[in-house]
Amino acid sequence: MSVIGIDFGNESCYVAVAKAGGIETIANDYSLRATPSFVAFAGRNRVLGVAAKNQQVTNMNNTIGGFKRLLGRKFGDPVVQEELRSLPYQVEATADGGIGIRVNYLDEEHVFTPEQITAMLFTKLKEDAFKELKTQINDCVITVPSYFTNAERQALLDAANICGLNVLRLMNETTATALSYGFYKQDLPAPEEKPRNVVFVDCGHASLQVSACSFHKGALKMLASCSDSVGGRDFDLMLAMHFNKEFLTKYKIDASSKKRAFLRLMTEAEKLKKNMSANSTKLPLNIECFMNEIDVHSSLQRSDMEELCSHLFQRIEKTMRKLMVDSKLAPEDIHSVEIVGGSSRIPAIKHLIEQIFGKPASTTLNQDEAVSRGAALQCAILSPAVRVREFSCTDVQAYPVMISWTDAEGPHEMKVFEQYHSAPFCRLLTVHRKDPMTINMHYEADSVPYLDPVIGSYHVKGIKPDAAGESQEVKVKVRINSNGIILISSATMYERKESEEPVSPTPATNGEQKAGDGSGPQAAAPPSPQASDDTGKVGEPMDIQEGSDDEQPKKDPKSNESSGEGWTQRVTRWFTSVCADKKKKVTTKQVELTVESQTHGYGTSELHKYFEEEMKMIANDRQEKERIDARNALEEAVYEVREKIQEEGLLHAYIEAKDASDICRELEETENWLYEEGESCEKAVYKERLEKLRVKMEPMRVRYEEYSGQEQAFTELGHSIQQTLKAVELYRAKEPKYDHLTETEMINITEAAQKAQKWYDEARSKLVGVRKTQDTPVKLADIRHETQTLTACTNSVLNRPKPKPPTPPADQQNGGNGGSEQTAAGGEQHDSHGPKQTTEDSMDVE
Repeated sequence: MSVIGIDFGNESCYVAVAKAGGIETIANDYSLRATPSFVAFAGRNRVLGVAAKNQQVTNMNNTIGGFKRLLGRKFGDPVVQEELRSLPYQVEATADGGIGIRVNYLDEEHVFTPEQITAMLFTKLKEDAFKELKTQINDCVITVPSYFTNAERQALLDAANICGLNVLRLMNETTATALSYGFYKQDLPAPEEKPRNVVFVDCGHASLQVSACSFHKGALKMLASCSDSVGGRDFDLMLAMHFNKEFLTKYKIDASSKKRAFLRLMTEAEKLKKNMSANSTKLPLNIECFMNEIDVHSSLQRSDMEELCSHLFQRIEKTMRKLMVDSKLAPEDIHSVEIVGGSSRIPAIKHLIEQIFGKPASTTLNQDEAVSRGAALQCAILSPAVRVREFSCTDVQAYPVMISWTDAEGPHEMKVFEQYHSAPFCRLLTVHRKDPMTINMHYEADSVPYLDPVIGSYHVKGIKPDAAGESQEVKVKVRINSNGIILISSATMYERKESEEPVSPTPATNGEQKAGDGSGPQAAAPPSPQASDDTGKVGEPMDIQEGSDDEQPKKDPKSNESSGEGWTQRVTRWFTSVCADKKKKVTTKQVELTVESQTHGYGTSELHKYFEEEMKMIANDRQEKERIDARNALEEAVYEVREKIQEEGLLHAYIEAKDASDICRELEETENWLYEEGESCEKAVYKERLEKLRVKMEPMRVRYEEYSGQEQAFTELGHSIQQTLKAVELYRAKEPKYDHLTETEMINITEAAQKAQKWYDEARSKLVGVRKTQDTPVKLADIRHETQTLTACTNSVLNRPKPKPPTPPADQQNGGNGGSEQTAAGGEQHDSHGPKQTTEDSMDVE
């Protein structure tokens, strides 16, 4: 099972995986940990990640980047219109008012939504994780900015569903950073002690997030989180505009009039900004052939940059000071300030941190990978495949949430969640209705950086009056789930029915009275109106009174025993109940109501449609890769064959001049075909041409291998013959290591060596006068076969181990015959320490 965390950034993405050794950030196919958030379309190709970013300048109209800020928004949104000013590709409004990105793909015009583009990027990240883990990738945790609204979070979930990812949780980037920090800390205070408060400053490419978090051992709780849409790209833009103004005066060229030129200027400005973070001296900026074949040159110092961007630093300072107010922390309450995000490396931001929080900026976290590592940790905690110690994460709801409804008395509105309310959380709302109702949910006015504050509209169906025509109690569950999405998850109606039962009065005995059976409204009352979500957190009941007031609860007769009621009154009351023919019993039935929602996000049919389109594009990507690989293989074969049959090539000596000329002509035709009508053929066409070329080159290749390997093979055969004959000579010279071999064995290997020698001489004679352009009369395999046959025959004899000498009987091992022994059969005597003649020595073995 896969355990991965994805940090989805506006400029780049990081993927971290949980392994046995801990959390590791994986590299992509370019050996880079950061995968650019870019998707490009080039003809029949869909290019993702690094390759897409590399062609941004050359294929600007079909290279999509910066789409994170477009998720879940409408085309008319002021934020979208502001973004469109810096986007080089074509964006248009869709029929429902959404955003459509127009590109050329498969030689046709296509319009994709930002959610589809995001799904394409996730497909790339999914493939990279698959290559690293060698297992199917399904479950993951994806991080989102803490300021994302319901619409943006739902759009990101839809994008993950389109590419087949199962999101266990959408985690706020601030919370992921805090988890990455606190999970490995061994010195956190105990639950009963004062918490450790840490501030996290995350300044990335397109946003600033400042959060305060309190830590206890094994738990963290977010206190507050403030954000602003200021990031590294805003600093790049200010530098680019400064240089553009200078170039307009100095070189009479306006880069803002051409998107490609301004994109190049933004890229160079970003490089200069990064260099200024490490150098306070004046640094140069040079761009060759910038516009109209003009080379431009300029320079800038860090102090000048800080002056140009002073208004951006003021926004950052305002956000940090707002956090101090919202979190209710004093500088002395803060333990440390951790910084993450690429833009937090700017020295002026570090100076602001020290000035506002009274603490120096700490860099104990990996500024680029901390968010993805925290997401992977959260995924490991949620996944049953990995054993991880528990670490509780309590997040906050960034914006206050309101609900509204209408009844006979008119419209009503109330706040159901305050800002920075803990999350996940669920709350039960109690209403008394006699007909279906519609509940509208929205963020508090002017509290969100979003054009439309509406969360959704929920229609509760199935509400009806009771038998008496009165309103019935309805409990509605409003929930902030683990993804930070607010919704009405369920509604339940409590039907109360009164029934009559006959009673058989039983007189009291021994002074006892029957006070009641506990079957009244109190006994049949529903459970306490408190609810909990999947995290086990309990909500606070809230009553919404509609129509008449709640009926007062009836008193339990048993409670009178502790009051001032006397014995006479109790007997009278008992007598009255005995005389009654019947009594009433109230039962309560829970009825689950249907809740129809109209909120953000795609419907099931749309998600299925987009999922099918993504699967088709993935299959097309695979086919296109195979087609391009086949084309490249044919092109490579053309160049390789041409090089080998030239004068100094490997195969030149093994091919006739006429055949070489014909092949060269065919190679030229193939090359021309590849760059003309064969540019976009199917894979099978390339493979067919490649196979024909290989068939023509096969005889030359075989001759080359035969002739080039024969000399070495003949040498090995001759060496094997000489070794065999030398072993025979040593045997004739009574070499001790061969004294266990028989004469017959030596005769056999001698004959084998002589036979091999004869074959060797005949084969050599056949090769005399044979040209290399002709097939060899002696095959390389035959030479090696002769060598193997002779070697096997010789080794079977020469490598036979010597037999062990027999062990003498026990009664003769310590005999006193002066070192001599006498056999029982013939009385033959010989030295016990000398060589023993065995029966095998006197036998002829054939």
